[in-house]
Parts: sequence; structure tokens; C-alpha cells
Amino acid sequence: MKRRELLSLASVPLLTACATPPAPVSPTDAALNATSAPSPAPAVAMGPPPPREWRAAWIATVANIDWPSKPGLSAEAQQAEIVALCDTAKSIGLNALILQVRTANDALYESKLEPWSEYLTGTQGQHPGYDPLTVWLREAKSRGLELHAWFNPYRSRHGSAKSPVHDSHVSKTHPDWVRRYGDQLWMDPGEPASAEHTLAVVRDLLSRYAVDGVHIDDYFYPYPIVDPATKQEVDFPDEPSWQKYVAKGGSLSRHDWRRYNVNTLVQRLYTLAHEVRPGTRVGVSPFGIPKPGMRPAGISGFSQYDKLYADVELWLREGWMDYLAPQLYWPRSQTAQAFEPLLQAWRANNPLGRPIHPGLFTSRINDTPQSWQPDEVLAQIDIIRKQSPGSGHIHFSMVALQQNRKGLADALRSGPYAAP
Repeated sequence: MKRRELLSLASVPLLTACATPPAPVSPTDAALNATSAPSPAPAVAMGPPPPREWRAAWIATVANIDWPSKPGLSAEAQQAEIVALCDTAKSIGLNALILQVRTANDALYESKLEPWSEYLTGTQGQHPGYDPLTVWLREAKSRGLELHAWFNPYRSRHGSAKSPVHDSHVSKTHPDWVRRYGDQLWMDPGEPASAEHTLAVVRDLLSRYAVDGVHIDDYFYPYPIVDPATKQEVDFPDEPSWQKYVAKGGSLSRHDWRRYNVNTLVQRLYTLAHEVRPGTRVGVSPFGIPKPGMRPAGISGFSQYDKLYADVELWLREGWMDYLAPQLYWPRSQTAQAFEPLLQAWRANNPLGRPIHPGLFTSRINDTPQSWQPDEVLAQIDIIRKQSPGSGHIHFSMVALQQNRKGLADALRSGPYAAP
């Protein structure tokens, strides 16, 4: 998730051999121009909303943010940390964890499609000596905690990566799918094979692990980087896939074509998850500000619709998710990104009544001069409860709760989480 860059962005006004789901029938260019959306997904019968407040936390594995605490720990030490994190979640009063199982075309579980993550052992492709996801499932379930599998659909190598790329990594096996953008590698969303690969990865995990949900965050096309020499944004280098689209007669604008690529993946991911594991909840956690034109008065900032090519409002309207978790990572007093009006806006743009579980920037409680106080998080939970009783929220991230920063875990346990 785009955690560390959020404050600066918001402050300005601004392969596989496995079976893959069938490609959707290509809509006409007229339909694409009208909606920038793929064909409607088959209806999925959903049960009632969760009967209890959803109290969740993200477990970020990229760059060892939450777990493991550092790469190269023994299998025993890693498993002891899993137990400790699950114990903390249960004792505070959480009922769900969202575990990052794929950070960048890698795996934190047994996979024949992608190499082991370097954040486990320090070396990409090296077996950690056990299956982490199996242990996470066992420990979470034994404490009554849901476990959702969090995937990054397109990122191929994170800027924090240090070990050599393994021979089985997609940048080695299918370099034609991959683009370098700044200090990262990215699977090009305009290459249809990229989407097929991601869907095959999700299908494989769901067919073998009894997770409660599939979760994607705000990384679709990458957040734009700026050329230090020109001070201009660098466009994503998708010229090869764009030219293929044009050569086949495509008539969408480049930006609408990019949105269509992402729309198609989100739609197909939703359908696939319910097909492979009925009852699975599919969650999307986008950047927290709606698209221009759908924002409350006084709200400004980064546009994921224009920069990440994520038409989240369309997905919510079409029902291509079972819950939305907008990342509302700003304090109540920050007028241009104020917490309560943003939450109201997402609820107003939710015609199907999908559960909305806002993401809270709990890790903003730290030892820096910019640290929040625990009262900010407690007050945000109170606002959520008043606007949509029984819905819930997600903490980013678990490490802040595990460390009980400024007594936050204690305050939650004795305050808003005192009752089950």
C-alpha cells in the first residue's frame, strides 16, 4: 500500500500452466467509450452483511513492515512471531487479519507459480522451511480470527528488494510483460498475459488454502514518479502494449484504455474468487479520496481515477467487491482530506449497500514529532460507528498495535473494543 508517500500526496491540491478463467467477451468500442468498463459480471448471490463489527488489521510483509520482523529469522522464530501477533489481535478484540501473501510476483506460501519472497529468508526463491500461510491459518482460526489473503496484482519488484531476482520470477521468465518504472518493476496491466498470470495465482491459492477473503489495495498502475531533472511526471512505459491495442483497431483514449485494463482485472477477480471458493469475501482498499466530481465540497488531493487508472466508484456501483476499505489516512482536522466528509462520500456512492470498512492510519502513532495521539484513532472509530453502526474498520498496521504505541492497544481494549 502507498503508506509512506500518502501524506505528501494528500497535502497538495492537487506461467502459467495452471488453468485460468476465460477471457471476457470483448465489448464494442462504443460500449467501452461509454463506460470504460468490461462486460457485466455474472450475478453472484451474496449473503447478508457480517453480523458483527469487523475489526481488522493489515499484516504487511513487504519490507518486513509487520512480519517477519526482519528477513532471515529461523522458521521457529517466524512462527513464534505469528503466534504473538495472533495472540495480540485476539486480546485486543480484533476479529480479522489481512495478510500480505504476494508483495511483488513472489509468494509467502507454497507456490509453483512464483518464487518464495525474500522478506522471509533474505533471498528470493529460498524455501523458509515451513509453509507460512498454513501456520497463519491455523493460528488465526484457533482464535476465531478471519484471515484474508492480500495480493498486489501488478507490482513485480519493490524498491526495498535486495536479493537477486530468482530464475523463476516473472521478470526472468516473461520479461516482455514487465516494465521498469523508477526503482521498481511492474507487470504492464496492458499486457493481457499479466492479468491472466495474476488470476492464475489467485485461483491457485484459493483452491488450496481455506482463506476467508481475497484483498487488493491501491496499487494498480503505479503512483507517478517525477523526473528530478524536468520536474515533470514520468509516464508509465506501456508503449508496446498500447501500440498492440491500437494495431488491433482499439479506439479508446490511452487513459480510458488503462482504466479498462484495471476494470477487467477487478471484475474477473471478483467472479473467480466466488467461483473457486464460494463464500469468499473480496475486498478492495483504494486510495481514500473519490474521483473529481464526486467529492464533498472542500475536499481536494490526489486522483486515483486519473493517475492510478482505478475507477473505484464504478466497481462499487457494479458490485465487483464484497467490501470497500478506503484508506482514510488523514486526521479529522485536515480540512482538505477531512475524515468524516470522506467517509460520508464513500457511503453516498454505494448504491448496492456493500459494507464499507475504512482503513485507519494507526501507524501514524509513533515516536516522531508528527505522531498522532491515540485519541485520533478512537475518535475515528466513533465516527464510523455513528455513520454506519456495525460496519467496522481496518488498522494499518498490526505493528502499531503489537507495540502498544502510546498505549493505543490498551485504550482500544478498555474502550471501543471492551465488548465483543
